[in-house]
Amino acid sequence: MMKRFYTFLLALALTSPMQAADGWPAGYGGVMLQGFYWDSYWDSKWTNLEKQAWDFSQQLDLVWIPQSANCGGQSMGYDDYYWFTNYNSSFGTEAELRSLIKTFKQAGIGTIADVVINHRRNVSNWVDFPAETYKGVTYQLKSTDICRDDDKYKDDKGNWVYPCLNWATANGYSLSENNDTGEGWGGMRDLDHKSENVQKSVKAYLHMLLEDLGYVGFRYDMVKGYSGSFTGIYNSDANPTYSVGEYWDGNVTNVQNWLEATKVNGVIQSAAFDFPFRYTVRDAINGNNWTKLASTSTLARSTTYRQYGVTFVENHDTEYRSASAQQDPIRKDTLAANAFLLAMPGTPCVFLKHWQDYKREIKLMIDARKLAGITNTSTATQYASTTAYYVSQSAGTNAQLRVVVGSNAKGYTALDKNASWLEILSGYHYRYFINKSVNSPWVNLPSGNYDSAQTATLTAVSQTSDAQLVYTTNGSEPTATNGTKVATGTSITIPVGTTTLKVGLLVGGAVTKVITRTYKITEPSPFEPYDITIYVNVDKVGWSPVNFWTWGEGPFSGKHGTQKGAWPGDAITATKQVGGKTWYYKTDRITAEGDAANIVVSTGTGSPQTVNYMNITKDVYLEVQNEKDATETSKYVFKDVTSDYTTGIVLDEGLRMKEESNNSLSVYDLQGRKIADDPSSLISNPTFRKGIYIVGGKKVVIR
Repeated sequence: MMKRFYTFLLALALTSPMQAADGWPAGYGGVMLQGFYWDSYWDSKWTNLEKQAWDFSQQLDLVWIPQSANCGGQSMGYDDYYWFTNYNSSFGTEAELRSLIKTFKQAGIGTIADVVINHRRNVSNWVDFPAETYKGVTYQLKSTDICRDDDKYKDDKGNWVYPCLNWATANGYSLSENNDTGEGWGGMRDLDHKSENVQKSVKAYLHMLLEDLGYVGFRYDMVKGYSGSFTGIYNSDANPTYSVGEYWDGNVTNVQNWLEATKVNGVIQSAAFDFPFRYTVRDAINGNNWTKLASTSTLARSTTYRQYGVTFVENHDTEYRSASAQQDPIRKDTLAANAFLLAMPGTPCVFLKHWQDYKREIKLMIDARKLAGITNTSTATQYASTTAYYVSQSAGTNAQLRVVVGSNAKGYTALDKNASWLEILSGYHYRYFINKSVNSPWVNLPSGNYDSAQTATLTAVSQTSDAQLVYTTNGSEPTATNGTKVATGTSITIPVGTTTLKVGLLVGGAVTKVITRTYKITEPSPFEPYDITIYVNVDKVGWSPVNFWTWGEGPFSGKHGTQKGAWPGDAITATKQVGGKTWYYKTDRITAEGDAANIVVSTGTGSPQTVNYMNITKDVYLEVQNEKDATETSKYVFKDVTSDYTTGIVLDEGLRMKEESNNSLSVYDLQGRKIADDPSSLISNPTFRKGIYIVGGKKVVIR
């Protein structure tokens, strides 16, 4: 009970000053990031996301991450397998996941879990599921938890065929007596949510996500697959602060009907993604007809449902993936799409690819949204609708924000000389105007991380024509007597280092409002590439020949490939005797910060093989075990025995050997400062301080 109370207090802190509400808080002014795209195994690694926590937190309030449990092999998480016991996924380890969620929480960001409960992956046949024991209770779905009409389809004569039921009957299993309460999906077993066992398991799973892992809410996958009433049942039990369902439908009535179906005691229990909003934006942009944005058939434009509308313009299912998997993307005007998204009511969800490509401008859009005070219950009014541009105005709690989007956004001139409005942001095919009644400073450089000195322009958004600005860069509060006074439009330089910029609006000799921006500016230090060696022992499986298939990820995908370039990779003949064992080995090179190698080992023409071993950044010793993975049942597992064969400590004799072989290495102290180009210079210098240093990625003891 105390843990539930703590979770509730945390939720209040994250939504302050708004009060938590069923389904989604009313008057919520936060912005969410979809922290992944399809196959974003590199960019969405827990460690990579965690590194960005502070930068995210300057504008974002929620981050939705991929389904985080192990699915067996590389997976985006939609073939869910484990719910309770294995959180070593394609995005990192359980420890890294917990660290990510904790770091996000400390930065004021809530983490949204991707919850996949419409269907589930089986262990070895059509109808078996893993047994998992969590806190002394064993949870296991049975064949009788599968919908009776799972996988049904019509044959060429129009007759229904039930392949799952037929297989189960032929093999001595029983399915549920209940048919699916939503749309079927043939990829995996559809779960019968009428089943008490399914409900018990799902409820425990959701409580674990909130109370153990520390998520603040859920994104429910494929909610068309089961009745919305079950989302209501689950949320009224788990009580998440945030819940959003993926009801993938462009018809706003259908999405609204799903929201109504989640009601418990007359209260809607979940928000929904505003797919009608997304399709409206797509059609306007792809069809070169901005009048389509006039559509009111979206959750964001509904007085009744806008609180529950999570708006977006692209996601992992609609994005352009490749020439052969084009999906249904917005083909151009990404900035205009996001400008419209972030100026409208609802809770906006920004797509990670868009954030990466246009981070500075999207951050400024969010700053403008929050300056005006636009929330998920704000109202929007149309001011102009033409083929070449569309104009909408949203009423925030602080001021009115007017957005102009379109191929001829510059052609809208109604506010250009209006004394009551000021254009604070513009870019390719979009413009933002804010009502001067906000009486606030504006800075065109958003808070965040940068890699070089920046320039920030300070603007007075005020009804007072002679308003000035006063700013400080040391974190102190600007006043009429503290800080530097400047006229509106003044630009200042933000240097390398951490700077807390505070800017006050100075009217009539008094500061009326202060805004704060924080910048962390670091100049990238040169990275010293270094070699790693991957050692593999196959004594327990007796494989011969031994093949290494290696690769990299993300920006380093082409750095660690094989010479052969085709599966199963290179036949490895080089061996070393270490610790009385024979080790096949390959030396690779780490070329930049964040680079890592991955490996699969096989024999013959590629079968049998091991599972993937990922993220190798140092020398490793891997033994192939004579046992197969629990989920990838045809693949053998590794045992990492690196700690048995190396300590990472190299004595000065080893350094002399390096020097003698003309393989000199730069030397760094434990603070990361480069102190010598060659370790031999340290050894030969009698006055040099003895101690521990970093050479070639290893700790070195100089005595």
